[in-house]
Amino acid sequence: MQLTLDELPQLSRKIVEGLPTGGIVILQGDLSSGKTTFVQSFATYLGLHETVTSPTFSLQQRYGEKLFHYDVYSYGFEKFMALGMMEELERPGYHLVEWGDEELINFVKKAGFDTIVVKITQCGNDMRCYEVNHG
Repeated sequence: MQLTLDELPQLSRKIVEGLPTGGIVILQGDLSSGKTTFVQSFATYLGLHETVTSPTFSLQQRYGEKLFHYDVYSYGFEKFMALGMMEELERPGYHLVEWGDEELINFVKKAGFDTIVVKITQCGNDMRCYEVNHG
């Protein structure tokens, strides 16, 4: 699906429909592909008005009671798990994970988490392409 920034709420709606009670959303894409921008739009869609920033150095940001935002780029799967993030993923709400790799995807699926993987690529000057797979 090709979307402009103004059309991102459509993707948020699709994800909420796919995960009506919450779950894990793995965001994949190159540097500056729009992962954090999508999380910002998703927070707004959920009615949250907090400033959303990348958790690159903090690993996790929490917004309101229902949105958790992770960045595992600097940590990788093993360190992510060693830091106790499994317990965080069990909290009710939406868990948006930037830079989730296949190891994390396989783990959360085997653990029974409701999961959606979103691959983001640039497909035009003001457009991004979003490939959404419900796992």
